[in-house]
Amino acid sequence: MEFKDYYQVLGVARAATQDEVRKAFRKLARKYHPDVSKEPDAEARMKEINEANAVLSDVEKRAAYDQLGSGHRSGEEFRPPPDWDAGFEFSGQEFSPREAAEFSDFFAQIFGGKGGAQGFRAHPGQHAQGEDHHAKVVLDIEDSFSGATRQISLRVPRLDEGGHVVLDTRTLKVKIPRGVRAGQIVRLAGQGTPGYQGGPSGNLLLEVQFRPHPRLRADGRDLVMKLPLAPWEAALGAVIPVDTPGSTLNVHIPPGARGGQRLRVRGKGLPSEPLGDLWLDLFIVVPPADTLRAKELYEIMAREMAFDARKTS
Repeated sequence: MEFKDYYQVLGVARAATQDEVRKAFRKLARKYHPDVSKEPDAEARMKEINEANAVLSDVEKRAAYDQLGSGHRSGEEFRPPPDWDAGFEFSGQEFSPREAAEFSDFFAQIFGGKGGAQGFRAHPGQHAQGEDHHAKVVLDIEDSFSGATRQISLRVPRLDEGGHVVLDTRTLKVKIPRGVRAGQIVRLAGQGTPGYQGGPSGNLLLEVQFRPHPRLRADGRDLVMKLPLAPWEAALGAVIPVDTPGSTLNVHIPPGARGGQRLRVRGKGLPSEPLGDLWLDLFIVVPPADTLRAKELYEIMAREMAFDARKTS
């Protein structure tokens, strides 16, 4: 995927005010709108201009883009880091995949699901509830087993008096429920946009994701882990201790286990309702022949075992 330099598309500096962004867009729209433009590439250019404006004219998306795009140049190969948007607080409605797909793949991947402020869902004069806000928080898998109270800091974009985008920080204490899953929403009541004419405030919706773990991967309610085995443990069977965040399990490996085989340990995934399972992906670790005795043992196996690796399926 190619990086899109939206400032370059609109011809404005990164330090431009929102008013300067708006003026640049209007000037380019008058030149390239397909209904009036005689430029041969007017339609394609207008699509680029609209996409750049959709990001830079929105305070929240612009703040997120500025952090993500720092140091990148237009056209270079680009992949966003995992959870790059964690800790940003967004307000309003999300873009549907269909809406995001109207622009480039870059926009769809970065901003599909990041809406701008939408105001209130009510007619004037009504006591309207404020808009919900949403943010992504990244937790450790271990937090799901114990539950936790975490202090999180969220970056909240706003315009300063000069029309520049700045970031404020607000800190909240959040109770993480036991059994929480990646993608689950933790709701903080009343932490969104204030209500209109005495209406209740909106909520803050925190989407949970897990940090990469050195041994485990969460898959919904399940946990997936690679389990190394010695050749004799796989061939003869064994009872192997397996450490999980919840406990140490004694897992029975059946005789004749093979690399690439997957074992299921029921009820030992995340402690959700219902319980998840633990999946163990087996792989065989061959010990090195790095001592005289080790070489002798391999030579004995080579002589006495009728085994041809090329003839195994």
